[in-house]
Amino acid sequence: MLICLIFAIVLTFCGDQSLINRFRRERQISQLEEEIELYEKRLDDTRRSIETLQSGKEELERYARERYLMHEDGEQVYVVEEEK
Repeated sequence: MLICLIFAIVLTFCGDQSLINRFRRERQISQLEEEIELYEKRLDDTRRSIETLQSGKEELERYARERYLMHEDGEQVYVVEEEK
């Protein structure tokens, strides 16, 4: 009985293969998988933006106006900011 108790303690708390370390690694793996999904989504969004910008001059101008507040000569730009 004592040997089984010591064996259980060793498995739970000691070494690289302990249950505590295993749970930590599993949690870290799940967090990294979530990050991978996030970055894959961002990559897809960026690829779609690139494809849209390469489709024509009008899309490129629209993007520059919305994103960087650019304008042509003689145009007036109104910036509307939402209150937080």
